[in-house]
Amino acid sequence: MTNADPVPNAGPVPNADPRTSSATVAGGGAAAATFASLNPATGEVVGRFPIQDDAAVAAAVAAARAAVPWWVGLGQAGRRERLLRWAAQLVRDDRELVDLLHAENGKTVGDARLELLLVLEHIRWAARNAGRVLKSRRVLPGPFLADHTARVDYLPLGVVGVIGPWNYPLFTPIGSIAYALAAGNTVVFKPSEYTPALGTRLATSFAAANPDAPAGVLGVVTGLGATGAALCAAGVDKIAFTGSARTGRAVMTACATRLIPLIMECGGKDPLLVAEDADVTVAARATAWGAMANAGQTCVGVERVYVAASVAAPYLNALTRALEGIHPGMASDAPYGPMTMPAQLEVVRRQVDDALARGATALVGGSAAVGDRFIAPIVLVDVPDAAEVMRDETFGPVVTVRTVTDIDEAIALANATPYGLGATVFSRRHGDEIAARLDAGMVTVNAVQSFAGIPALPFGGRGESGFGRVHGADGLREFVRPRSVATRRLALPGTTLTTFRRPPGLLALITRLTRLRHGRTATPAD
Repeated sequence: MTNADPVPNAGPVPNADPRTSSATVAGGGAAAATFASLNPATGEVVGRFPIQDDAAVAAAVAAARAAVPWWVGLGQAGRRERLLRWAAQLVRDDRELVDLLHAENGKTVGDARLELLLVLEHIRWAARNAGRVLKSRRVLPGPFLADHTARVDYLPLGVVGVIGPWNYPLFTPIGSIAYALAAGNTVVFKPSEYTPALGTRLATSFAAANPDAPAGVLGVVTGLGATGAALCAAGVDKIAFTGSARTGRAVMTACATRLIPLIMECGGKDPLLVAEDADVTVAARATAWGAMANAGQTCVGVERVYVAASVAAPYLNALTRALEGIHPGMASDAPYGPMTMPAQLEVVRRQVDDALARGATALVGGSAAVGDRFIAPIVLVDVPDAAEVMRDETFGPVVTVRTVTDIDEAIALANATPYGLGATVFSRRHGDEIAARLDAGMVTVNAVQSFAGIPALPFGGRGESGFGRVHGADGLREFVRPRSVATRRLALPGTTLTTFRRPPGLLALITRLTRLRHGRTATPAD
């Protein structure tokens, strides 16, 4: 998923972006740098925000640190109540949030409402399930320490830094923010400089829902890449990052010297496989939505299709029909909106032109589909493997379709990528079997992107797609540290192994028991 931030550690560049400016503070003090958030469809200013420097970021982290005892002290029941209050506040604010998503990110009203629905579902799941998932659990001590009890406690990390993207500026960071909060941590959130109003709105909604909460429970810092770098250096206990693999490596470098652990969600080149027994009409409609929704600016968007030769012709006909009348725009009934980040237009244009120059055919759209702010749907066929559009994340409303001899070839090609985020399979009878052979963190069978809408399922990938998980029980456990506790309950005379005064004969007895326990050949029942 492409991140709007420049590479961290690039240094402050307050005047390198045409959106930035400086304003003299009252009384003639030092100039304060700000930047503008722009409507991607019109270029109109949505709002201006401070470029917060190292000192401001450090202050936000200090406030979050000071709020940890209060937030932890609420216990799971208290945190659940306040997170559910937050969700209710977001519902009360839904019209404003939808309008802001439309204006600042460019999402259509329909897509904005879907994003808000996902936000609410994930806050609710994290709030209601953290107590169950993170409660202390008993474990068996084993026969040689049978006089002990043993348990694992799950403790909050402290302060979590979240660096969010611009393409799903509410839903994606909520996968870290809500789960980190539910686990007992406080959070400092750095939204993309392309969507700072939405990031700020999350924090103000939380504060409105919980007026008794210290300001540091959920704080926001705004700025460019240097602000994200400052967050990595400000003493947080974990960073949850969503963005490009290139920027992710820079974030890892910034965190490495301090041994700060990370969650990295770095995008994908997600395949969709159409087997011989697939319902091609359903598969084509899912492809159209999975590839074009949100202008293709989706980390788990469909970018590559592999279709069995026996159903390729009807599938391509169905895909062409599914895209009839689909066009970008800002009208209330537009299927999808503009490209949020202007630089992404050039990425899409370059990849499409490269594919066509290598002999690909545009079944739908083509070079002319790439405009100044909007990109119409593009479907490319007969694309050589060496083309950039087959290798690198496109992050636009472009999908390639390749005909394969059978599903085995489709699986091999789907797995032949350094990415491994999501995948989709269409097959009436063999969906689960095919899914089991795909090297991806998430798979949807006979639908598209369903895993993102099920809060109990972990979300994440491997390779260039990153590591770690958000969502579900695995996502909650990313924001705690396990503590092991062993307690001796019954001190039986003559059985203590951890002493210099072991009774004579104890080791001989242990040796005989060890041979009985471990020396025999294992059987299937073992």
